[in-house]
Amino acid sequence: MQSTYRHTRRACYLGYLTQGIVNSLAPLLFTVFQTDYQISFAQLGQLILLNFGTQLCMDFFSVCFVDRIGIRHCIIGSHLTAMVGLLLMGILPNLIDPFTGLSIAMVCCAMGSGLIEDLVSPILDSLPIPQKASSMSLLHSFCCWGQVAVIALTTLSLHYIGSQQWFLLPILWALIPLINLVRFLHVPIPPALPPEKKTPVRSLLHSRLFLLCMLMVLCAGASDLTMSQWSSLFAERGLGVEKVTGDLLGPCLFSVLEGTGRLLYGLFGKKIKLHTAVLSCSVLCVICYLTASLSPYPLPALLGCALCGFSVSLMWPGLYSLAARSFPHGGTSMFGLLAVCGDIGCSLGPWLTGLAGAEDAGLKRGLLLAVIFPIIMVAGMLCFCLREHRHSDTKSSNR
Repeated sequence: MQSTYRHTRRACYLGYLTQGIVNSLAPLLFTVFQTDYQISFAQLGQLILLNFGTQLCMDFFSVCFVDRIGIRHCIIGSHLTAMVGLLLMGILPNLIDPFTGLSIAMVCCAMGSGLIEDLVSPILDSLPIPQKASSMSLLHSFCCWGQVAVIALTTLSLHYIGSQQWFLLPILWALIPLINLVRFLHVPIPPALPPEKKTPVRSLLHSRLFLLCMLMVLCAGASDLTMSQWSSLFAERGLGVEKVTGDLLGPCLFSVLEGTGRLLYGLFGKKIKLHTAVLSCSVLCVICYLTASLSPYPLPALLGCALCGFSVSLMWPGLYSLAARSFPHGGTSMFGLLAVCGDIGCSLGPWLTGLAGAEDAGLKRGLLLAVIFPIIMVAGMLCFCLREHRHSDTKSSNR
């Protein structure tokens, strides 16, 4: 049975690789947009907000309509839209008003990325495979490898061929969603749970545990995307580091360490308690944000940015797995609701950081404000761990 779905798993992995590409490419071009098109700090923040705001709308769409349309049609449409968005990113800014063109491209990319995020996790969760928490962590690691590939190859390309040719890069990256679109046309996908077996959305929203999961996913998204979206500009403008060096030691190393953390848990997760691992990562994330925002020296600040990638690695996939364990029949609607909260965090965190740092070229004030998100993660995971401890005590006493 597992071998039957081997190609499905690989398509899921490439789907998250596509999401990493779509979400990471535009921030690497922020400096080019500022220089060539006079895009302001505030407009850059609006692009980020537009990106994840659109993804938020797609999350609501997935909760309400995916089961009616069919998961295969939706996953194919998501890759098609992501491909079109990347093509438009390279074409429209030179044809129409640059900010308008970038906004249109961002909406298309976000539509594709949002649906990929909503659908790939429940597809993998529905497969008959063991150690689903480890598999979920491994799946999410491919988003990081996509970010690493985009950051490394895009940064080196801009360095060697010049920023004037930047528009070729999104056009070339559009090949990845095209390839995976073809894969999803043929791979087997398990049938969806019938409506009578699914946990109703109303029941999920009346559960305190699920509401806690939603809050923590929001904070996980904010903790992750705030640093990854702003670290390139922070390194160049705030720390005075050359762009190539700043990108490779900041956002690139961030994604490498984030992917490494997810890969390690994917390989050895059965030996580690998931809720304890997520709590430890949350504490480390607080330390990383404080180091990046408060250190007077560039190297420790860059290391804080990079190590933050490892600290956020288990937050999102770990919370997905904890929710799936607690609500095994939640289905696509449950993952959609969690994605809603995650994308609210992905929008809110970077937007608030850019707003707070708009008059501060270093963005340090904005990053210091963003430390509130991992702090809430720590508090939420302490509540979750306390619940797990009480649940274990109850089981022991019943025996």
